[in-house]
Amino acid sequence: MKLDKAIYERRSIKHFDNDADMDEADLIELIRRAMHAPTSFNIQHWRFVRITDRTLREQLRKVSFDQPKITDASELLVLTGDIKAWEKQPSQYWRNADPEMGKQIVGILDDFYRGNEDLQRDEVIRSCAFAAQNIMLSAGELGYGCCPMIGFDPEAVARLIQLPEDHIVVMFLAIGKEREAPRPRGGQLNLEQVLLENGFGS
Repeated sequence: MKLDKAIYERRSIKHFDNDADMDEADLIELIRRAMHAPTSFNIQHWRFVRITDRTLREQLRKVSFDQPKITDASELLVLTGDIKAWEKQPSQYWRNADPEMGKQIVGILDDFYRGNEDLQRDEVIRSCAFAAQNIMLSAGELGYGCCPMIGFDPEAVARLIQLPEDHIVVMFLAIGKEREAPRPRGGQLNLEQVLLENGFGS
């Protein structure tokens, strides 16, 4: 599937075929592509929790407004991120770079992030969003449907997946074969409404 087709035709699938399995190699390929998404300072905050335990899926469904996608999709990924990744062996993110450049970048991280919890959290959300888009577009190319999800109790999800205290849950991604075609788009804004030139002034 060409990229423009994948972008224009991507839809959030609401009804999955619960008898369909996803090829293991396809799932791994999706994660590999997600790992090539951009992250600030190459920190790679994302941690993808693949939910294969059926009982855990049922438990997650209960804290996610009983959405059938949780249990019906072939795969369920919980996209989480490490808020403190910036201070955990930061040299590993630049081990293949020029040593002097890597040293300079690592030296910037502490001043940039320390004490700024909002920025730390924002970076994780941005990174997971980039990775999620890679997964969603790639899923379409490989013949699967996908649905990003935020309708869940984050504290309950954190308990169920034993999330470390310095991580956050960003979203779910349900992936599989669609059982029903998605509804038409509700309506896109006009280009003039979203493309602004040089700011918001008149």
